[in-house]
Amino acid sequence: MKQPIHGGNLVWAAEQIGCPVSSILDFSASINPLGPPQSVLTAIQWALSTVQHYPDPNYTELRQALSEWHQLPSEWILPGNGAAELLTWAGCELARQKETYVMIPGFKDYWRGLQAFGANIIPVSFPWQSSDALKCVYNVGENDAGIIINNPHNPTGKLFTRETLLPLLERFSLVVVDEAFMDFVDPAQEESLISVIADYPNLIIVRSLTKFYSLPGLRLGYAIAHPQRIQKWKSWRDPWPVNSLAVQAAIAAIEDKEFTEQTREWLSVSRQQLLTGLSQIKGLNTFPNYVNFILVETEIPGPKLQQKLLQKYHILIRDCLNFETLGDRYFRIAVRTSEDNNKLLEGLSDICG
Repeated sequence: MKQPIHGGNLVWAAEQIGCPVSSILDFSASINPLGPPQSVLTAIQWALSTVQHYPDPNYTELRQALSEWHQLPSEWILPGNGAAELLTWAGCELARQKETYVMIPGFKDYWRGLQAFGANIIPVSFPWQSSDALKCVYNVGENDAGIIINNPHNPTGKLFTRETLLPLLERFSLVVVDEAFMDFVDPAQEESLISVIADYPNLIIVRSLTKFYSLPGLRLGYAIAHPQRIQKWKSWRDPWPVNSLAVQAAIAAIEDKEFTEQTREWLSVSRQQLLTGLSQIKGLNTFPNYVNFILVETEIPGPKLQQKLLQKYHILIRDCLNFETLGDRYFRIAVRTSEDNNKLLEGLSDICG
């Protein structure tokens, strides 16, 4: 089976070493290990009785819940079949620009949507370790240019401030900001652009509900944009992209404040545990981080480390071969429970020691 370009491909990992999928400890996909919350599982169980009917094509109930959550009119919100579906339509919009700037290293799936619609893609290598990393795109592009960026940034974990992002909205005719991991940022440090969405019709924000609430199998995300753009996207896509189970799961998830607090407490402790442990292992170097994954620089090539961890410990990490400018000297790991983190640290200590 071909090397995967995304994390979380446990079937591929299991085939590499001839073991059951259930025996793989997955650090390659950045999913909350505490979920799904029980409230969500209960909602899914109840929703089973609704699957004999089509979902509401307007997703009124879900959009209202998201509206109340973000204090935005529901007309500005569009649920989707994961953030990936919505990034596809964002790619269609960006392809209509004269040129589209994509920052590298970055999430490879942006290229899929852009290439599908024939976008003129211009990659920009940005100094992600610099405090003024976005200056590299302040003076590029023309009036008909677009840009796509994620914040917090994947795979580096870097958090761009709102103040550094706002100049992009003045410079580019279309700005797409992927905030898939913003829920993991401490509210006191959060830098979402949702608060300015009404001021910028050229802004599209894409969010995910699958990572924070551990629901990647249900595929659920949403876009926030000007109502005219939302209506246009609705006319482009399938009538029922979000299934009934996902709808009820999402409503239950965003209403579960206890799970949110539990997740924030877990992340604060477990992330620091993992960062501290990594700092004590020879040949590894980490970077400032605000989310539930950590980029690690390594003296041992990332793919080699990945294979050794998989073969000896049944632990899967994410190599960075398909993140341009990073290559084989980096790998990315999710933050998991303390017990799981210790297993990873033990394996890394053994291999790197």
